[in-house]
Amino acid sequence: MTVFLLFFALVSVMGFLAARWRRADDAQHLHEWGLGGRSFGTWITWFLLGGDLYTAYTFIAVPAAVYATGAMGFFAVPYTIIAYPLVFLFLPRLWSVSRVHGYVTPADFVRGRYGSRTLSVVVALTGILATMPYIALQLVGIQAVLDVLGVGGSGNWFLKDLPLFLAFGVLAAYTYSSGLRAPALIAFVKDALVYVVIIVAVIYIPMRLGGYGHVFDAAAHKFSQLNPKTGKPVGSMVVGPSGQWTYATLAFGSALALFMYPHSVTGVLASKSRNTVRRNMAIMPAYSLMLGLLALLGFMAIAAGVSKGDPKYNSQLAVPQLFADMFPSWFTGVAFAAIGIGALVPAAIMSIAAANLFTRNVYKEFLRPQATPADETRVAKLASLLVKVGALAFVLVMDKQAAINLQLLGGLWILQTAVALVAGLFTRWFHRWALLAGWVVGMVYGTWTAWGLSSPATKHFGGNSAKIPGIGEIGYIGLTAFVLNLGVAVVLTLVLRALKAPEGVDETAPADYAAETGDEAVERAPQPASAH
Repeated sequence: MTVFLLFFALVSVMGFLAARWRRADDAQHLHEWGLGGRSFGTWITWFLLGGDLYTAYTFIAVPAAVYATGAMGFFAVPYTIIAYPLVFLFLPRLWSVSRVHGYVTPADFVRGRYGSRTLSVVVALTGILATMPYIALQLVGIQAVLDVLGVGGSGNWFLKDLPLFLAFGVLAAYTYSSGLRAPALIAFVKDALVYVVIIVAVIYIPMRLGGYGHVFDAAAHKFSQLNPKTGKPVGSMVVGPSGQWTYATLAFGSALALFMYPHSVTGVLASKSRNTVRRNMAIMPAYSLMLGLLALLGFMAIAAGVSKGDPKYNSQLAVPQLFADMFPSWFTGVAFAAIGIGALVPAAIMSIAAANLFTRNVYKEFLRPQATPADETRVAKLASLLVKVGALAFVLVMDKQAAINLQLLGGLWILQTAVALVAGLFTRWFHRWALLAGWVVGMVYGTWTAWGLSSPATKHFGGNSAKIPGIGEIGYIGLTAFVLNLGVAVVLTLVLRALKAPEGVDETAPADYAAETGDEAVERAPQPASAH
């Protein structure tokens, strides 16, 4: 507990001091508070994106999935490997055009590219909607650590959740004062702790458990047992033929969705140059190696018997319990601090990204078009507080399963913005109304299909895979919805072009997508509107 609290105090102080780190000439601009002044170099961006994408929930959920189902839980490893070559193709283009035109959010780009306020606000609201349960899950990650620490066991609801309130209060305060600089600075501590804990865990814990041979034997024995309700094995060490479509579509769909999330884009746009983005896409897979090692903790938790034979054991507690059982108490404190800080960094970035979307694409676009940069920054700070309050209320009022289900839905929803965003970076062929119709079809199909899935834990939204229409295999709903979305957008674009429907004004020019450095981009005046 002492070690955990010391680390927590350290990052809290760093969060507030971050306001003085790389101090801005004019702190009243949204890109200063919300993008760290677009000034982060390769190392800071690497730590920021790592802190952003590999969260406390990753630390808890990936091994929990392996603990519960076996090989299927490893889908997170290929998806983070596939993601970086894919985004290497388009993120540098997004950085360049955003730097030339001063875009702060992906929805800003959609507004400028297609000349459509409606499409822009739809992308913004989808981003906010998908981010909220993700922030809630970071708080679930902190809660899992606090549960194992034995904090908050009182019957009084306020005392029970007091540690969570305190963690939330600190997070809200330093994000408000320091903006994106706070999680960027804290990410150094978070990532260093995570690497140390994982490396120690994959060497030390198997030594205590009798080696990796025993770990895999224990896991294979557990997964070979039959589920009394279904009569099938509870899991598998290798994905069987019936699960391969699910595994592949889930990995590919998740890879497409990863950099559609507003917090991922925020980390990229905070980079100081196009080359910084490209270098980071080349070195980010180092985190995927760590993720593979992290997933093995699920097998170790089985071998260590963390469930104590409880058939209703909450697999989300498997990793914190494994650390508490296996490590000396002082290092357990270090490991818990890695998870706790691993929640604070992404929660801060996510709330800033959601606040940027609300400020630029709802408040300024529809409520107060004449807002000054200082007004934008003030509203974004308040919006980031409201987003965190919403996430906290979500965790306290709804059960954890609802948060997990909604985060799975969030991936499905955010994937539906990919057609407008990624296609727009390469071509202006798609019609804005067709993209809007495609988004509606993808969102409705995906949400409705997910609503119809049940599981032992929940009546609705009980999974993320269903039968693929026309193929008959079980696959990821989000990817099926994305394909439908793309198909509708293509067909309607052909129809609308034949009818000569009004296109909307494109304010970008081809050269904008290749601007190399920040200086070059800032020196160039924004291009006049054209409909190329």
